[in-house]
Amino acid sequence: MDALFTAADTALRTLFAKPRAAQPCPTLPDRPTELTPEEKRRAAGLMRVNHVGEVCAQALYTAQALATPNAALRAHFTKACIEETDHLAWTAQRLEELGARPSILNPLWYAGAFGLGLLAGRLGDPVSLGFVVETEKQVGAHLQSHLDAAHGGLPENDHASRAIVVQMHDDEIRHADDALSAGAMDLPQPVKKMMRAAAKVMTTVANRI
Repeated sequence: MDALFTAADTALRTLFAKPRAAQPCPTLPDRPTELTPEEKRRAAGLMRVNHVGEVCAQALYTAQALATPNAALRAHFTKACIEETDHLAWTAQRLEELGARPSILNPLWYAGAFGLGLLAGRLGDPVSLGFVVETEKQVGAHLQSHLDAAHGGLPENDHASRAIVVQMHDDEIRHADDALSAGAMDLPQPVKKMMRAAAKVMTTVANRI
């Protein structure tokens, strides 16, 4: 019952409360960000996508913590969820600075990610951890693409957003490594492809709404 209350509390805080980071937002104070209206629009779309990713991360880790019977693994998922709250807060703050709003579909993204996390957790701890590894690797690659300004990524002079994305990328890769060390299994290729396809839909839609 306590776990259910915790899951409900996390959902409400993620979707309806202002997130608070435990770590300061990465900044480059000696490199001020000045953007044209078009650059601001592009940066806002990408940071909205990243914010949605963090909404989904809260859902995934919360569901996986709820599903596992392993107390140590539950603590592992809970710790990762808390760390991802920093990313949620940073991206929300950057959206506000850009004069943009989060995705209006965040409740839908959260529900879908929670369902996937719960399913992965019910399939056993190695599968659940494998899901974390693949998710974080895909997120890491996605964040890396945001640093490629020449191919639709964040503008080169958007130092504020780029600093956040760099730190997020490093943290996501660390989470993948931690899950691998904890006993993750390598997911089948068809599952990985389906995950990439679902992520593509999410990022395309979230960039706009």
